[in-house]
This record gives sequence, C-alpha cells and structure tokens, in this order.
Amino acid sequence: MVGLIIIKRFYRKMTLSRIQEEKILQLLRTKMEEKIMHYSRETTSMPFMTRLVQDDELVASFSFMISLATTLGQSIYEKVAEIVASERSEESISHVKIGGSISPARKKIIGEIMNSLRNGEKLPDRKKESHQILSASNTNAAFQKEGNIADFYMKRNGQEYYFEIKTVKPNIDVFTASKKKVLEWVAIKNKEIKSIVALPYNPYAPEPYERFTEQNLLDRKEEFMVGDEFWDFLGGKGTYEQLLKLFEIVGVEYKTKLHQMLKDASKKVGKF
Repeated sequence: MVGLIIIKRFYRKMTLSRIQEEKILQLLRTKMEEKIMHYSRETTSMPFMTRLVQDDELVASFSFMISLATTLGQSIYEKVAEIVASERSEESISHVKIGGSISPARKKIIGEIMNSLRNGEKLPDRKKESHQILSASNTNAAFQKEGNIADFYMKRNGQEYYFEIKTVKPNIDVFTASKKKVLEWVAIKNKEIKSIVALPYNPYAPEPYERFTEQNLLDRKEEFMVGDEFWDFLGGKGTYEQLLKLFEIVGVEYKTKLHQMLKDASKKVGKF
C-alpha cells in the first residue's frame, strides 16, 4: 500500500510508460526477494571490523550492502537499461555478445592509441581514433575471445549503440580496460558504431564527475556518460529522476523485511 501511495504521488508527466514502470518495479522486487530469501554471508569472520564497530547487525548490513551493490552492477542496471530504451529504439538488448575478429594491424593501432593516451601524448578523440582503426587493414583477422560482450545494446534511428556499464569509481586499470574494449568493438564490428562507457550515477553530485583515473582516456562528448545523462539519453528527459522514485518505492516496500533479515543474520553469526 505504501508503494502505491508513493507511485501515485510521484506520477506526474513521467517519461517512462506505465508498462515500463511495472517491468522495472517487478525486476527490483524479484531481485530484492531473491537477495533476502537466499542471502548468506560470504565473509563470516571479520575480527578487526567487529571489534572496532561493536555492532553485529551493522557489520551484517555492511556485508549485505556489498552483495547488493554487486547485484546492481552485474545484472540490474543493464536490465533496467534494456527496459528504459525499449520504447524509443528499434532494438534494446542487455548482455549482448558482439563476436567477431580483429586483425593484427588494427590491434597494433589500438595499442598505439592506448599508449599515447596513457602517456599523455595526446587527448582522446573518438572520431579520429575510430577512423584510424577502420583505415587499418583487416587482413588475417582472428577471433576476439575476451571483451566481446556489451552490457547493453540498442539500435535507434539505424545507429548502433554498445554500452559498457561500470561501477562509479573505477580505478585506472578498469578505465583503461574499458577504453580499450570500446575501441576493439569498432574493429570487431568493422564500421563506425557508438561504443560508450556509462556510469549509473555520479557519486560526486551535485559537482561534475571528475575522477583522476578517467582523465585523458575517454572522449567526454563521444564515449562517456554519467548518471542522468545516460538514463535520460536512453529514455528521455526526466528518466533518471523517475528511476530513483521507482527504486524508492521498492525500498519502502522491503524496508521491514530487509531489517529483519539483517537482524537474523547477525544473530546466526554472533560475535564471529
């Protein structure tokens, strides 16, 4: 009942349709139900943490939050993206195998691009980089086994978009691997595509996203989207705020059940 009250209160000129809202709500409810029903602590011994915090339930909640954050990053965000973009795209699919091959010549070009960016020898320029890759010979192309799965794919107005959805504070190695991957997708598809690194939210909001590990790797205008920019691009202006409200609805619905589960988890493990 509380969730219904919230959704009625917030439903004003929403971008997502009622059908999309229900699909997202059902996805979130299913994931929360699965987590609460089947959650078991992977780490049962945290001797330093428990002695420092002196609160078994708080430690249990810490463990659960890590597990839930992993679920968000591994399955929820990409599925939500699929639902959000579904009514504004010809195709909208999560967890897509790109497949294909890359030639030695194109691998060499990508390596040179990555080295020059990491060494600060030039600024990222996605259009120029794509042109360099596609201009190189595609002879003797070999199957690319690693990095050939996009978290989310959509086709809109004939243009193909491939997204790599990452955690919001990637280290330099993760950003580097993601940049290399989105360039390899151009080589694999053997044509100009939009391959983009996306972050589900900005942890520094309301300040702009500025993280030293990302600087000089990604072209901000062509291959990097954060928070509302990403979600509003998929679903239309206001989508990000609408999603936050849908997440809140499910959070309110499961608040009591979640707190009880955490109490039970802390009792089972005791003082570790």
